[in-house]
Formats: sequence, structure tokens, C-alpha cells
Amino acid sequence: PARAAHWVGIFGVTSMLLASVPIFALGTGGLLLAWWIRDTQTLTAGFGRAFAMLPVAMLLVLAVYAAVTIVSVRLLAIGLAEGHHPVRSRQGWQAWSTERLLDSARTFLFPLYASLLTPVWLRLLGAKVGKRVEVSTVLLLPKFTVVADGAFLADDTMVASYELGGGWLRIGEAKVGKRAFLGNSGMTAPGRRVPKNGLVAVLSAAPSKAKAGSSWLGSPPTRLRRAAESSDTARTFDPPPRLRVARAVVETCRLIPVLVTFAIGLGVLFALAWLAHTVGHLPTALLSGLVLLSAGAIAGTSSVIAKWLLVGRIGAEEHPLWSSFVWRNEVADTFVEHVAAPWFARAATGTPVLNVWLRGLGATIGRGVWCESYWLPEADLVTLGDGATVERGCVVQTHLFHDRIMAMDTVTLGAGATLGPHCVALPASVIGAGATIGPASLVMRGDSVPPSSRWWGNPIAPWPERSR
Repeated sequence: PARAAHWVGIFGVTSMLLASVPIFALGTGGLLLAWWIRDTQTLTAGFGRAFAMLPVAMLLVLAVYAAVTIVSVRLLAIGLAEGHHPVRSRQGWQAWSTERLLDSARTFLFPLYASLLTPVWLRLLGAKVGKRVEVSTVLLLPKFTVVADGAFLADDTMVASYELGGGWLRIGEAKVGKRAFLGNSGMTAPGRRVPKNGLVAVLSAAPSKAKAGSSWLGSPPTRLRRAAESSDTARTFDPPPRLRVARAVVETCRLIPVLVTFAIGLGVLFALAWLAHTVGHLPTALLSGLVLLSAGAIAGTSSVIAKWLLVGRIGAEEHPLWSSFVWRNEVADTFVEHVAAPWFARAATGTPVLNVWLRGLGATIGRGVWCESYWLPEADLVTLGDGATVERGCVVQTHLFHDRIMAMDTVTLGAGATLGPHCVALPASVIGAGATIGPASLVMRGDSVPPSSRWWGNPIAPWPERSR
């Protein structure tokens, strides 16, 4: 397509506007707190009054962010049509802006995801979502997304996302069928669908055509033979009202880690204000790093405490979706994603202190381990041998949610083993000492990779010498 150079500037300005949305939302809460403490005479009194008003300010920030996102996504959907469009065009700009907004929302509004409110949230954004749908951190173009009754979308899935090639962008409707399952990091591209009662596995793409009940693995996808697990439907697809109420109560507790992260931020602001008042602005600037390190230590410690209080030590076991353990585990995960990650874990990747923190969560980590990922969902089940490497973007996936049953098992990396960038290792997998898994690969459930060997692909296969 034509170069359309003027769109470069439009994309640039838009990127700054999108980045300002969290700042705008936080600003509303900040203004509320500033107004609330305007008459206080001392920093101590101001901190006390601000802390008392913090829950209200937090809810205001979340509400403003959600409202801005909904209105913006709805406006960007006007005139957005299926088909091929130049990347540098109005349609390309609309699709790109929508995905950037919703990608940020997955971080800032994390407690909304993987909850009873997620289908409601997606409907407000414009997606067609059926009854009793379970959705985690999905990234989508809402206008072109259809999710049928009883479907399950796991972590980091993509639905109806645009396809790029040769300067063109393709947009189209994507569907997830009735009681279908789209696994972690699974993708349903424009014009494709996950079949009714079917499954698209972890890090896999939906096929162009598929029969009902079929399962698919890999990218490009190949047919996967799989027997569905039987379970009590009252604990999977058809919960009684008492379980729905119980889950709603527990999921409301996911606001607690959000409040904790806001409290840490408030503490940082007042600590810096106290330092500036006591020793001056230049020393405060020099000491600000220590203040942030202290905030990180508090955030990391609080997430460890929450994990042990909420779920304790986790073993290789199974729990249905509608069970207390699953809900409490999500609250613990919110502490990791909303407290530890922004204040500590993202900045600490690849450092010895991250290993210390992961050990605190229950992981077994040897000496000299290089770990650039904090995505060890059930850390108790992870073993990283001496000198092992987990590169950035990896998920050491210790659970699967097929058929709405959370099945957990161990993942082990032997001494000196390497999990390349953006890999996923599934439960019950073992990567032998000195073995290497190439980038963007999928280690299947139960795989045992021989020591000192090299593997690559989705799913993994021997890594040809000529490709290394």
C-alpha cells in the first residue's frame, strides 16, 4: 500500500495519549486525596487522613480507567470493518489503538480478569459473550469477537486480533464455540474459530476448519487426540447459587492487593515529602532509590505472606473450577501481578534477589540460576537446578485448566538446562541437565527431555544442526 507518511505522526501522538490514560486515572485519585488533606498541618496528619480516604480514591481510579477504556474502545469501533486494510490507514489505526488500550487494561485492571465480572466487562467493550463463560487475560478486538455459552479462555489468549503482512492488516470475526477451550497464549485469528466442545492447546493456533469436539495443538495446528475428563458438573459448568455467591465474596478480596499497591505508592510519596522537608530536595533525590528499594521489599514480602496465608504449600493435585482453592489461588496471584510485579519483580528479573523471592514463594532454585521470568504460577512445583536458565517471556506452567479442572504437577529444569525466550513448559515435564529448548517452543505435558540435547518448536522436536 501507499506509504501514507502522515499516519506516522498520528500513531506517535496516539501512543502518547494511550500512555497518559493511567496517569489521568491516577490523577483523579490524587486530586481527591489532595483535596481531602488540604487543611492538615503536618505530614503525619496528612498521611493519616490520606490513608483513610485511600480505598475511595482507589475505587475512583479504577472506575475512571475502566470508563475511559470502555468509551474509547466503543468510539474506535465505529466504522471498523472486516477485510484487508493498509496498516497506515484509519482502520489500521483504530485496530492498533484498540489493542493497545486493552493490553494496558489487562495490567491496570487485572482484578477484573479471570473473575465473574470478566464476561460483563467484555460485553461492555462490545464483544458478544454467552452465558457461564470463563475468561482470563484475553486480548481481543471486541467488535469481532464471539464467545459462545460455556466457553473457557485461559491466560494471555488472543481472539480476533489483526494479522499483519506486507504493510497490510487483516481484520475479521473470530469465534469460540460452545463449551470450547482456548489454552494459555492460544490464538484465534480473524476468520477462524475454536470448534464447539473443542480445544486449542497452549501456545497454539485455531485451525481454519475443524469439526465439533476436535482438539488442536501447535502453530500451524495439527489434530490432537484427547479424551475429555469427566467431573461433577456442579463444580465445573453448572454451579449452584451458593457457590456463585461464595466465589463472588472471595473474588471481591482481589481488591485487597490493589489497595496494598496503592498504599505502597502513597507511602513512597509521603516518605519522599518527609525527606524533602527534613534534609532538602537534592539529598531526597539521592535517597529516592533507597525509598523505592524499600517499597519493592515491602511489595515482595507482602506477596509471599499472602501466598502462604491463602493457599499454603501446593502439591501435585487437582481442583475443579468452582472450588475455594482456585479462587484463593487467584487472590494470591493478584498479589504477585498487582503488588510484587510493578514494585519489584519486573525490575528484579535476572538478579539473585528474584531467586530469593521465588524461593520465598516455594520454588526450589539452585545456585547460579538465571531467571528472567516471574511467571511460575504455583512456585512450590518448580525446580530449577544449579546454573539453569529461564529466559524472558517464559512461563513455567505448573497447571492446566482443561475441562474446567485445575490439574497441577511439577516442572523440573536440570542443572545447566536452558528454557529459551518465550517458551512454555507444561506440567509434569522434565528438561534434563544441560539440555536446551529453543525460543518460542512448547514443552508438552509429561515430556522428558534428554540431558545435553537440543529441542525446538511447537511442540518441541529435535533441533536440526543446520538451524542452530
